[in-house]
Amino acid sequence: MLSLIVVAMVSIAAGFVVWANDKRHAKYGISLPAGVSASVGMLSWITFMSAGFGYQPGLTWIPWILPPVLGVGAAVAAVLFLGRARIRHDTARLTAILKI
Repeated sequence: MLSLIVVAMVSIAAGFVVWANDKRHAKYGISLPAGVSASVGMLSWITFMSAGFGYQPGLTWIPWILPPVLGVGAAVAAVLFLGRARIRHDTARLTAILKI
């Protein structure tokens, strides 16, 4: 159970780092990448532990290292997708408003 807490804290911290490094971070909230990273990290930890990868000789690194890495990847993907989609949507709405 302690490893789940560590995975959650590392994933959330990495999500905040992803938010801080994105140049379009004003388009979405600060908790979006942290939430996505934490969700994916914790779900992958639960999956790996249920699959029996935890506390096995030679496989101990899987539930400790892989979930935060997957969480960061998911946060980066969400930020890239939502940042671009939000800018495109905002520009389209602003153009529609200005045409009136």
